[in-house]
Amino acid sequence: MVKVNQNYLKLPGSYLFSEVARRISAYSAAHPEAKIIKLSIGDVTRPLAPAVIQAMHAAVEEMGTFEGFHGYGPEQGYPFLREAIAQFDYAARGVDILPEEIFVSDGAKSDCGNIGDIFGADNVVAVCDPVYPVYVDTNAMAGRAGDFQESLGRWSRLVYMPCVESNGFSPEIPKEQPDLIYLCFPNNPTGAMATREQLEAWVDYANATGAVILYDSAYEAFITQEDIPHTIFEIEGARTCAIEFRSFSKTAGFTGNRCAYTVVPRELERDGARLNSLWNRRQTTKFNGVPYVVQRGAAAIYTPEGRAQIMESIAYYQNNAQVIRAGLSAVGLECFGGVNAPYIWLKTPKGMGSWDFFDLLLDRANVAATPGAGFGPSGEGYLRLTAFGGAEATREAVERIKAVL
Repeated sequence: MVKVNQNYLKLPGSYLFSEVARRISAYSAAHPEAKIIKLSIGDVTRPLAPAVIQAMHAAVEEMGTFEGFHGYGPEQGYPFLREAIAQFDYAARGVDILPEEIFVSDGAKSDCGNIGDIFGADNVVAVCDPVYPVYVDTNAMAGRAGDFQESLGRWSRLVYMPCVESNGFSPEIPKEQPDLIYLCFPNNPTGAMATREQLEAWVDYANATGAVILYDSAYEAFITQEDIPHTIFEIEGARTCAIEFRSFSKTAGFTGNRCAYTVVPRELERDGARLNSLWNRRQTTKFNGVPYVVQRGAAAIYTPEGRAQIMESIAYYQNNAQVIRAGLSAVGLECFGGVNAPYIWLKTPKGMGSWDFFDLLLDRANVAATPGAGFGPSGEGYLRLTAFGGAEATREAVERIKAVL
């Protein structure tokens, strides 16, 4: 008889954002007259940049000719995109990353989950708490998380690094010695950012212990403060201990097109193996590459016109974040984030539970958010709001919440 992966049976409930969507859908069905404003799932709302559209149209026309047709492409990504990434995302900041160290994929979420394929199941994993659920759930699926302790809301084998108000929502090096360390900056969900000194401490620690840092930098384009690193590879020594994940989803509005990339330096070796080679082997076996048309669209954001256009959209979302933070702070709510990230991390009033406050806002304000408890034990008592809505809808959502409070 076929046996299933028992680790899947240990997973509690459903994926966080699926549960949020289910509850919103159920409420809408019961209250068809309600006009719900979604500040919950971080999906973009502005259209693709004109330069991207033009490049994709040209690529479609090219695919309609015998001379320009593209079938299977390189699983690692076309050279034109890998070279543009190396030049504009790294060399422009004084960071030396080779095109051969860049692997184009269909999403940072996919890569953050799939990267575990190249690591043994007995590695000790450290995650921030609260944390983007993909890091936790995919390691649980792989058997690295142990058993789910329902009373504690955590997994038995994972090392949880509390990111709370007292430490500025930034993790501290744990007493346990992890092998894999997930860091996300700008952070999802808290919106916090790591300083250069903090990243230097993590890089030194990883190199000293042989750990590997899995650095999710999907929201890098939203960094506004000049003294904040945009990539972990700005830190000396990171090439021998870190893998970085980036995405075009929020940077260029590609949530519906699917394009991202992961950087695995050639110097990064563990257990006698080059991780660049292992990841290449994994991708060439399990992945057929991002479509040519999509990669042409992604490359267009590195043109002067494309860059200016996507920065307009990013500024639009950043303004939404300021509207949310300023508006809700004015009525006494404690708000964090929204400066270097498109998320506001909101403390629930009067110690109300995360899901209770979620239900209250959905029912009385018709505003959907994401409960902090869904991001981990330390997320209880908080709510995440996204700045990816329309400007008018964002302002209305803030006024509705203020009216309820």
